[in-house]
Amino acid sequence: MEPKYKRVLLKLSGEALAGDKKIGLDFNAMKGFGEAIKKCVDAGVQVGIVVGGGNFWRGRSSGAMDRTRADHIGMLATAMNALAVADVIEDCGADVRVQTAISMREVAEPYIRNRAIRHLEKGRVVIFGCGTGNPFFSTDTAAALRAAEIEADVMLKATMVDGVYDKDPHKFDDAIKYKKLTYNEILSKGLAIMDASAASLCGDNNIPILVFDLERPNNIFDACMGKDIGTLVVNE
Repeated sequence: MEPKYKRVLLKLSGEALAGDKKIGLDFNAMKGFGEAIKKCVDAGVQVGIVVGGGNFWRGRSSGAMDRTRADHIGMLATAMNALAVADVIEDCGADVRVQTAISMREVAEPYIRNRAIRHLEKGRVVIFGCGTGNPFFSTDTAAALRAAEIEADVMLKATMVDGVYDKDPHKFDDAIKYKKLTYNEILSKGLAIMDASAASLCGDNNIPILVFDLERPNNIFDACMGKDIGTLVVNE
């Protein structure tokens, strides 16, 4: 069976890496992601990954720190996550490279777009840390930016919910799940699946977004193969 997508950008939240612990890293949970990603690589899918940092740092929400400094700490949190995810995926048998938007040459490559694409073409998983390297931009926006730069066929947004709903399904039993949405609908309905700048960037570059849950890690593989899961967001 041929994969539906040849090159994907997977966005992993920091919370997903923490598992039931809610903070830090849960390597048992992460192993499931690593095995699914290795299956994708074996199937011929080129995989880029952007990781969040919420399992280590959410300083901006406190309002107690300068926003720029808080965002810089958050970028370092994503670098820790990128290295941890790289270790797990390598342990599953795949080749991995970590690139960071902030230079830290002793632990990772600097982000260079052409080098990242070359790694992907050689079957290596590329993990992008430190967001965009700039404060005031979320890791969702970083994922949208990297997806555009590497010319990904789709952005896979792995969350803790199995798609996009009209309201929080954890709070409302009558929440309705969408199977397909447009970028304009996301913005007009105020659906909080990502920030507006990330949605606009994907829309402007005609990159579809598939939102699905990670309760079953193999959903990553199923998404690459084109199985009917989650919610697909496209242009009109």
